[in-house]
Amino acid sequence: MAETEKFHQNLGLESLLTLVGDLAIMGLQVFRRIFSRSLEVREIINQFYYLGIKSLSIANLTAVFTGMVLALQFGTSMARFGAKEYVGQVVAVSLLRELGPVLSGLMVGGRIGAGMTAELGSMKVTEQIDAIRVLGADPLSKLVVPRVIAATLIMPILVSIADIVGILGGLIISNLEFGITPLYYYQSIVEIVTMGDYWSGVAKATVFGFFIGLIACRQGFNTSGGTEGVGNATTQTVVITSVNTLIADLILTKLFMAL
Repeated sequence: MAETEKFHQNLGLESLLTLVGDLAIMGLQVFRRIFSRSLEVREIINQFYYLGIKSLSIANLTAVFTGMVLALQFGTSMARFGAKEYVGQVVAVSLLRELGPVLSGLMVGGRIGAGMTAELGSMKVTEQIDAIRVLGADPLSKLVVPRVIAATLIMPILVSIADIVGILGGLIISNLEFGITPLYYYQSIVEIVTMGDYWSGVAKATVFGFFIGLIACRQGFNTSGGTEGVGNATTQTVVITSVNTLIADLILTKLFMAL
């Protein structure tokens, strides 16, 4: 029994090291191609639409209810101490610095990552990626680079929109439940929120987007086993991107606090 557990632990560690190594290699290859002059601009635009426009609804839905819950929870607690007028500040700072980028990274990232892995995985098991190589084209330039670029650039945009929507959700609850006027809500936010709060969230979203795209493409390119393999790879992508988002958030938060 002990030998079996040790074997599974070694297998898990080996898989983790393989994943990290593959991501590092693919990341370097992507960077080399990004700075070349052969970018697939049309495919990048297509990915912007597919990853961005189609993700607006889930990003905004997540943000508005997050803002409402924050306002309700903190407003109720702070009302006990006669400080309910500060609820707007709590909602804004929480969304801008943490909850906006993290929840968007988890929700939107899961959708983006799963979609990219399923698409590339299907191409892999049907040998379409091999066909691209046979034709003399570079699969990384045609398939991976546009998706990574689009995911990296679209996440900050989605998070910025989600921040606004979430703050408006907090305004609705603050006004209906605690009688805080929209003007006072706005003024209280302006007094405390800085551009540093906003840019820290945008920076996090950019990093999340890059890793989501990279992980999803890696999983797609390593898919095997037919349709069942595509399903497994898609599930693994959602799990890996979610865990990566949380770990990256901790590291980036610590880094920004040290600056």
